[in-house]
Amino acid sequence: MNFDSISEEFQTDNIYLNNASVSVMPKTSIQAMNNFLISYSEMGPDSPESEVFIKELWEKTRTSIAKVVKCHPDEIIITQSVTDGINIVANGMKFDNDSNIVIRGGEHEHHANYFPWLKLGKKVDVRSVPIDENGGFSDSDFKKSLDEKTKLVALSHGLYNSGLILPVKEIGKELQKENIPYFLDTAQTVGCIGEFDFADTGCDFMSFNGSKWLCGPMGTGVFYCKRESSDLLEPQNIGGESADSNDDGLKYKELPDRFQTGFRNYVGLAGMESSVSFLQNLGWNNIRNHIINLSNLFIDEIGKISESKVFGPENEADRTSIVSFEIGDKNPEKIVSDMAQKGIIIAKREIYEKQILRISPHIYNTKDEIFQVVEELKKL
Repeated sequence: MNFDSISEEFQTDNIYLNNASVSVMPKTSIQAMNNFLISYSEMGPDSPESEVFIKELWEKTRTSIAKVVKCHPDEIIITQSVTDGINIVANGMKFDNDSNIVIRGGEHEHHANYFPWLKLGKKVDVRSVPIDENGGFSDSDFKKSLDEKTKLVALSHGLYNSGLILPVKEIGKELQKENIPYFLDTAQTVGCIGEFDFADTGCDFMSFNGSKWLCGPMGTGVFYCKRESSDLLEPQNIGGESADSNDDGLKYKELPDRFQTGFRNYVGLAGMESSVSFLQNLGWNNIRNHIINLSNLFIDEIGKISESKVFGPENEADRTSIVSFEIGDKNPEKIVSDMAQKGIIIAKREIYEKQILRISPHIYNTKDEIFQVVEELKKL
């Protein structure tokens, strides 16, 4: 599929290659948010008509997201961020003092999927599986970390720094045999790795946001909770939307209301749903093919700079469209600044304490932009 004309739908004055952080929104989604605000105001924000309007928006958004990750709509809880979902699990599970949780790579992990578990280290044993240079781990090391006291495994599906995609379905099968609950941070995979049955990973919980690969607005996130696993979590926030009271005291509602307290970013929902529908119509596999081809082109071209080095898996099937690299001993922070002055937006990240550069192309990026970026890097 030719995406050359897609760039017209995304308004940006730069060559923007930082989609693994925040993506540019399509014009149709910005218009959808504008239309929502006008309609919501005109009908009266607290009116019988607006109540139906919001309910329909909830249902439409959950249905759209559920199609992407292949789950039931009532397993979709709307949050503000990936971090929100992670904390629902970290703060909501009950851990015995002699129990343990298993994570990957410690400080190699993104802070959002590291600090909440690290905090639990005050009362449980937090075990970190040793990793290789790309951030992956061996099956034997993983199995060694598990025992009868393991109460949770928490992993990232795709890594923000090396781009590695973990074999989460295989991991899920192993954990289901041991009856160990399983959390996945899918911020770097939902929307960018093609058609994928996320629910088939066997994970009990999953968190991602709307503003990365789904091209939605900031302040939109999604927490997936498997129906059968909802009782494993004690809701940390409670209100009239999430619970009822009776003579026996407090009773939590069923999913998704159980974790859905208070008002939400309704205009953000309108934007996220519009973006998801826009991308769905393009086809997830088409999107994957386009962006991985751009990444492969960048890897080929940056390889022509003698002092450059690319990090991450060589096999494209094992990685997202993220490409992390360095250019000799040049300062990554200065390169990011210099490139921004040229109208090119890339990112500085880290692999452990090593500072590296990162690009992450999306559907509106083009081959010509990749060539231009590499040419500018050559001049530094």
